[in-house]
Amino acid sequence: MTALRMTAAGLALALAGAPLAAQAPPTIPVDTTGVGALIDQGMTKSQVMQNLQYLSDIIGPRLTGSPAVRQANDWTLRKFQEYGLDGHLEPWNFGGTWERGAMWLRMTAPRAHDVVAASWAWAPGTNGKVVRGPVVRIDASSAESLEANKAKVKGAFVMLRAPSFVWNNDGPPMSAADTQRMRDQFRGAFGPPSAMDSARRARIQQFNTDQPFLLRNTGALAIVLDGGKEQDLLNMSGSPTRVLPLPQIVVAHEEYALFDRLLQAGVAPQLETSIQNKITTDSVPQWNTVAEIKGTEHPGQVVIVGAHLDSWDLGTGATDNGTGSMATLEAARIIAQSGLKPKRTIRFILFTGEEQGLIGSRKYAEAHAGEADSIQAVIVLDNGAGAITGQALQGRPDLYGLWRAILLPVRRFGADTVTDGFKGGTDHLSFLPYGVPGFNFNQITRGYNHTHHSQSDTWDKAIPADLMQASTVMAVSAWELANLPVMIPRGDKRLPVQPLTAARVSPELLGTHR
Repeated sequence: MTALRMTAAGLALALAGAPLAAQAPPTIPVDTTGVGALIDQGMTKSQVMQNLQYLSDIIGPRLTGSPAVRQANDWTLRKFQEYGLDGHLEPWNFGGTWERGAMWLRMTAPRAHDVVAASWAWAPGTNGKVVRGPVVRIDASSAESLEANKAKVKGAFVMLRAPSFVWNNDGPPMSAADTQRMRDQFRGAFGPPSAMDSARRARIQQFNTDQPFLLRNTGALAIVLDGGKEQDLLNMSGSPTRVLPLPQIVVAHEEYALFDRLLQAGVAPQLETSIQNKITTDSVPQWNTVAEIKGTEHPGQVVIVGAHLDSWDLGTGATDNGTGSMATLEAARIIAQSGLKPKRTIRFILFTGEEQGLIGSRKYAEAHAGEADSIQAVIVLDNGAGAITGQALQGRPDLYGLWRAILLPVRRFGADTVTDGFKGGTDHLSFLPYGVPGFNFNQITRGYNHTHHSQSDTWDKAIPADLMQASTVMAVSAWELANLPVMIPRGDKRLPVQPLTAARVSPELLGTHR
């Protein structure tokens, strides 16, 4: 999942919507013929766990722009073809690569302590140097507050916020106060309220882009971020759309909270670090893996089944989103090896660049914009390792009856709850501005708020029964969508298509990288 859910994975699921109780009939009749064969194929002949193990353990983490993600493209293409599908790799341009190098971070005072930390992606290293300095925490929420703290920033490791509230939806139920605090932090972290005038919003967005350059220009050594998870887990993100001008380091929540407590006690922690990263700025080609089963009656009309193949690199990208990718591959195998032939084409796409801002799917949707009215729907899976519980309507309450009917054959697997949620942060969003109905299945959390973007995102967190169920539900849904008697009514094409451009930094702040 992308950065929208990177620091608020639990909230995105919490806001997925409440179940709808009405029993409206489907607006479009659903043909369930053949579903039994799909369920048998998915639940008794599954290959999903062995494929996930190869992807996560053998290929490993798949950072966009790395050799490993291209290896994953090639391997998944071969697997689709092995299952009898036609496939190809579809290229798109990526804004520059980033390679993680060796790094260490140590607290030297008030005592010696090795800090659990990692470099933020698309942040530079220390140019072969060991840099040393105190930790400070400042208010840098505006140009004025940053100016007032210039003397503190020079030669220091800078904390910009109080320790995060750790979102743990897998523990005891949250109180109403916990939920409200989580919502408030989400709103604060992800931009100004919608009522804000556009000029003020633009000023705030520009300052947020300029902030790391202002810190660099005032002599800051690095920005220090709170990992915001428990048990020393980290939380990774970054993008070539915002290459940073100085090191940015994410530290475990326990470490960040320690630094803050020391500062509150009047003791400035002293840190030293060495970071070796490599950044390229030239555009490079990346690829989406595309494969399809051609429709027998309406081959030009398409159902897209998708997930993102790329991952972060602290773990092996098993639950984010190896599970979704391998469920997509398995859904293709289920349909192809069932012997059933869909009326519409079912196209399976494993997108890359999702973690850097849905770039691969946005590039695909843009390139195929002329075909948008021929896309029946887009269904994706990107909420971790848990079984599917149903579907979020994504602002389409008119499709409640349809989705209830689509999911009726998998009701015995607990996958038939339809909610009024609007889910963010993954590849279905790229198609909504073109009017294409797009959906991301709801799933059981299964510890996802811990594994997400962290070093704990590994194969052993996947649950075979859950992943078999999810693959089967995706196959059944895709099959029924492909065989509907009509096309689903289009969505609201007035949704804005956000430009795929790098953040624009005020020219006078650019200077040179440290």
